Amino acid sequence: MIRIYLLLVLIILVFLLMRWFLRTPPTVIIEYMKKTGIVVAAVLLLILALVGKLNWLFALLGVLFASFARMFPVLLRYAPHLQRFWIWFNSTKNKTSSHQGGRAPSQGMSKSQAYEILGLKPGATEQEIIQAHRKLMQKVHPDRGGSDFLAAQINLAKKILLDS
Repeated sequence: MIRIYLLLVLIILVFLLMRWFLRTPPTVIIEYMKKTGIVVAAVLLLILALVGKLNWLFALLGVLFASFARMFPVLLRYAPHLQRFWIWFNSTKNKTSSHQGGRAPSQGMSKSQAYEILGLKPGATEQEIIQAHRKLMQKVHPDRGGSDFLAAQINLAKKILLDS
């Protein structure tokens, strides 16, 4: 009789799990799967360690740690190259950003350049300048994956046009 109850509980749990799976967004499911995988791996490693079947893993980790410790000074020599590669990778990954090596925007922007940056014709009203600035900043704002450099140029263009 207990087997029937256990089978019934198992069927109900599978039904509830499938229902949750179909209603949950994929990103949440992926996060839960990652966390569950980490927990399962940790429990498995703990069980293997308690049983005494992890001697090969500890030996492998020791060899990897010793190799990394010996290679660390060599890896540090390549740190600037790795940093440049990382910056290049992030700039190509995000097409709207154009990394300029941390340079500040040039302070010598002319009014014609400012109009060109905002996409306006010379003689635009203050309201048109503000609207063009707002529209461009929504596209290239750094908080939305845009570029600091482009945002600074757009802000400088608005400042030049409104201060005159």
